[in-house]
Amino acid sequence: MATYTVLVTGGSGFVGSHVILQLLAAGHRVRTTVRNMSREPDVRATLARAGADAGDRLSFFAADLEKDMGWAEAVAGCDYVHHVASPFPPAQPKDANELIRPAREGTLRVLRAARDAWVKRVVVTSSFAAIGYGHGQSDTPYTEEDWTDPDGPAVQPYMKSKTLAERAAWEFVAREGEGMELAVVNPVGIFGPALNGDLSTSVFLVKTMLEGRMPGTPRLYLGAVDVRDVADLHLRAMTDPAAAGERFLAVAGDAMSFHDMAMVLRTRLGAAAAKVPKHELPDWLIRLLALFNPLAREAVPRLGIKARASNEKARRVLGWAPRSNEDAIVASAESLIRLG
Repeated sequence: MATYTVLVTGGSGFVGSHVILQLLAAGHRVRTTVRNMSREPDVRATLARAGADAGDRLSFFAADLEKDMGWAEAVAGCDYVHHVASPFPPAQPKDANELIRPAREGTLRVLRAARDAWVKRVVVTSSFAAIGYGHGQSDTPYTEEDWTDPDGPAVQPYMKSKTLAERAAWEFVAREGEGMELAVVNPVGIFGPALNGDLSTSVFLVKTMLEGRMPGTPRLYLGAVDVRDVADLHLRAMTDPAAAGERFLAVAGDAMSFHDMAMVLRTRLGAAAAKVPKHELPDWLIRLLALFNPLAREAVPRLGIKARASNEKARRVLGWAPRSNEDAIVASAESLIRLG
């Protein structure tokens, strides 16, 4: 099997570290960017604990999505780039531009550097947030043909930032790509094993349930996918000729309610899930809480909306076969218990 030199942006993050693990396991030489080189020992230790044999096949470069410095050096001599890094806040900012600007400008900065270095293909980690929002309730599963309406109802700054950043990536490659290829992966809620304290928002939800900090579950729904399957889809999209110029939804099965997730944890983990909420809260109570709780306020427009997504294209075109929703959620919980 051919081996390549591959750059992964944001290698200290939840998805980035799993992409690095799989690239190293496949024999590639990996580079990763961190905002501060002081993170290198931590990232190396995290990967080693996860079983990576990195040695001198892994190197680090300092680069920040909001600055030009360091990107040319990071991509020089690379065959492929995975642009995984993206701002994802625990709470939505008041000014949407706080998220939109770094997401959009950062993506363009990486693409420009990759094009100038004659990189063959860039795989961008976008999100279901760029596909399935701003349309109200729909029973038809969303596909890669769909786009979030950034000005639609209940579209939060994060969803808007992912949509505008991905649109900008496609426009850049079409207009100024000079033959460089683009493939995009659009995951739903990303679960699976946490390697350190850097948790995805979805894994943080599992943590909140396990710690008993959720008195009951709001009537919210979320698609699920295991981070290991997201990383696997990145690697498939990197080299498969059929992936050039395509988007791929990373979703395991049907969207699940928070209550269903809580029941999976209680059933599969027994005593370890004793504090996980048993009951679903009525919508009126969430609306009442929203008067003084910002997280409840964010939940209100999404109450009862079940956005379905199809993985048919990733399965058919790339032979992708993800784990089940339930296994992904339980893997998150087991890793959190292991990490203490």
